[in-house]
Amino acid sequence: MAGVGKLLKQAQKMQRSIEGLQSQLAAKELDFSRGGGAVQVKVNGAGQFLALKLDAEFLKEDAATVAAEILAVVQEAAAAAKKCNEDEMAKVTSAFQMPGMF
Repeated sequence: MAGVGKLLKQAQKMQRSIEGLQSQLAAKELDFSRGGGAVQVKVNGAGQFLALKLDAEFLKEDAATVAAEILAVVQEAAAAAKKCNEDEMAKVTSAFQMPGMF
């Protein structure tokens, strides 16, 4: 049963690493903009949206254009945050290989 104890310790170490990574991702800020900076979004590495800034002049454009630019930058930010999260998580979990499990 010594193998089970080792496996448990390894799983606990991985859990601590993941918790630390989650804190790091929450602190990492990513900035995105569209329309020459008229629409700006800030998101963290955990995928939480932190800020949305719209230029007052840009808001005078037609509603469809404004909506399209906002949607595009939000989608870009969400995809980048997801990729950042997945890439960093893969680094942590790949270091912990459990024999017979993966």
